[in-house]
Amino acid sequence: MTRLYLKKGREESLLRYHPWVFSGAIGGIEGPDPEEGDPVAVYSARKEFLGWGHYQIGSIAVRMLSFADDMPEGGPGKDFWAGRLQRCLDARKAFGLAANASTSCYRLVHGEGDSLPGLVIDWYDGVCVLQAHSAGMFRARKEIAAALREIYGSSLQGVYDKSAGTAPFKAGLDLGDGYLFQQQPGASLCPRSVLENGHKFLVDWEKGQKTGFFLDQRENRALVERYARGRRVLNLFCYTGGFSVYALAGGAVSVDSVDSSARAVELVQQNIALNFGPSAPHRALCCDAIDFVKEAPKDAYDLMIVDPPAFAKHRGALSNALRAYQRLNAAAISAVAPGGIIFTFSCSQVVDREAFALAVFSAAADAGRPVRIIDRLCQPADHAVNIFHPEGSYLKGLVLYVE
Repeated sequence: MTRLYLKKGREESLLRYHPWVFSGAIGGIEGPDPEEGDPVAVYSARKEFLGWGHYQIGSIAVRMLSFADDMPEGGPGKDFWAGRLQRCLDARKAFGLAANASTSCYRLVHGEGDSLPGLVIDWYDGVCVLQAHSAGMFRARKEIAAALREIYGSSLQGVYDKSAGTAPFKAGLDLGDGYLFQQQPGASLCPRSVLENGHKFLVDWEKGQKTGFFLDQRENRALVERYARGRRVLNLFCYTGGFSVYALAGGAVSVDSVDSSARAVELVQQNIALNFGPSAPHRALCCDAIDFVKEAPKDAYDLMIVDPPAFAKHRGALSNALRAYQRLNAAAISAVAPGGIIFTFSCSQVVDREAFALAVFSAAADAGRPVRIIDRLCQPADHAVNIFHPEGSYLKGLVLYVE
């Protein structure tokens, strides 16, 4: 196996179990030049073994899979992946998610949070949707699918690979989404109705965003349900209406769901009908969410959910993203009725909690209204943060009370 030797002093992060090796830390290579996705061993400048992982081209040169000398002969295969995935499933059972009568969807693998950097797998009531974010995980996807069959047994009806938009387009990768396994070949599995805290949702992993549903907002949606009774609700950037369903279930007198995607708005309407029938006090509006809240009548809403897509996907976009969060939240704080509540979020990993809170503080100052922070929100247990990889804490939210 190819050995990578780090420059002197650059082993400190690996000794603290951080799962990334940056390209600038590599001092030399011994053995054949690795292809992208190959397993490689990592050593210090003093030739001390530090661990092994997937090699890739880019600023992150190695995503570590182990800090022990335990690489299987010939590289990781089905047995290796089955062992790792079983640990993930055991954790979800400990979190009370797997085999839960009221919730049939959860994240099985959350990349670095589950010591499997570059891999995301979501479970939707018998179907696993896989996304590879590295060449190594993409090349291993068929073995990972076989391992999923082993740990789930007959309850697994399908494994769908949705890596075309996430795997790096290098090393001749044959990108194309599709099923890696179907218990009944050719069977229609998508869209699929799943349960989350007893609420029904249609999930479309083939045409929808990400893996089809934003599972990371499960607990925050439940909190919206607690606050919704008797309130007029505006759900901005609603996608398929998760927060809208919970708000209606909590007793909201009306809910407006706004998204710029016609397909998302169609799924919102289907999800509302699935849970409440055709006469629910709900409107789905296909338009720009930022323009909508800026033009919304003052005091028309008592509860707002502001959950935009990531405004910054890299550090170069950070300043513009913070200004965007400030403008958006200023518009929401200005528009909400007195005594209103705003759930506001950022899913931009490069925007830390302090920077997001400062942007919202600046928004409140711009709006000129008294605002209290009544809760601070984050991602749920199945999107856990590896304690050695704090960068994995990407979802942050504030619950605001506006006088």
